Amino acid sequence: MKTPPTWLAGMALCLAYITSSAAPVELAGVKLEDSASVHGSKLELNGAGIRYKAVFKVYTAGLYLAKKAGTPEEVLAMPGPKRLSITMLRDIDSDELGKLFTRGVQDNEPKGEMSKLIPGLIRMSQVFSDQKKLLAGDNFLIEWVPGTGTILTVKGKVQGEPFKEPEFFNALMRIWLGPSPADWKLKEALLGKPA
Repeated sequence: MKTPPTWLAGMALCLAYITSSAAPVELAGVKLEDSASVHGSKLELNGAGIRYKAVFKVYTAGLYLAKKAGTPEEVLAMPGPKRLSITMLRDIDSDELGKLFTRGVQDNEPKGEMSKLIPGLIRMSQVFSDQKKLLAGDNFLIEWVPGTGTILTVKGKVQGEPFKEPEFFNALMRIWLGPSPADWKLKEALLGKPA
């Protein structure tokens, strides 16, 4: 039997790697696509993981960026659109979720910066209060779109006007990527670090 040329074997190996690395990720039955389009920009999945509370799985989260980033600083400084996609793995009272997000911002934001975030946090808490309950399988997106602001989409529906300030989006991202993240393992996963 004739051996294929070395370059052909190399191409096959390269193609196999590209195909395997571009596959969607599945976590706890939730499929996260390897890329997403946010207002005309193609983003790639930077990392994805599961938020645990004690032993319970609460939600999956996937971070989409224009290019890979391995540190919180790189994520926050990166220009262009960004997306955090969250899919619930259990039912949760939406009001409670809004309060947890507010606490997450407080835990990770420098004290002097909190006052300018309060109007946005109140409005975001109201958005979640209006939902009453998020059920297992429900999804929401937090997207940053330059020139527009932070867009919050719950169950496929955009919630009110965008939050204009870039500081607000970064404050939300620090809930998961800040010095006191909601879940350390999830932080590592969103930054694309192996478990």
